[in-house]
Amino acid sequence: MATPAERACIDRLTRSGIRPSAQRVAIARYVLATDEHPTADRVWQRVQRELPMVSRATVYNTLQLLAEKGLVRQLVLAEGSTVFDANVEPHHHFVDDETGAIEDVPWSAIRVEGVERLPGLDVREHSVVVRGVRRPDTRQSGARRRNPSR
Repeated sequence: MATPAERACIDRLTRSGIRPSAQRVAIARYVLATDEHPTADRVWQRVQRELPMVSRATVYNTLQLLAEKGLVRQLVLAEGSTVFDANVEPHHHFVDDETGAIEDVPWSAIRVEGVERLPGLDVREHSVVVRGVRRPDTRQSGARRRNPSR
């Protein structure tokens, strides 16, 4: 019998037109509930704990499908590394140079002006990636979790 979290995930996938196989549900449950901005390999490693037989190809294909359906965003925040973000609302990112951790930055925290007036460009979207080091007095203990049913 499915847990409440699994049922919520199944409902969300179904509403998005995705057939909820056991593998897709396990992948979606993890990626939609984490703030980690995981790579596909990270998702594969985590999901393998629950479903050891899940293949890398299944994880990559499911993540691509989730991105196509608008449930996650695919981001390249570092050269050669694609991460997945379940926060599809407008926001920016902070990348910690020491740890590689990626954190969401509220849209309202950074003001960007003039994007719509760039000559000769029809801008579809924009965001800012801030890089640096988190001060020791502000380090977080543990990642915040998202509700996969949203």
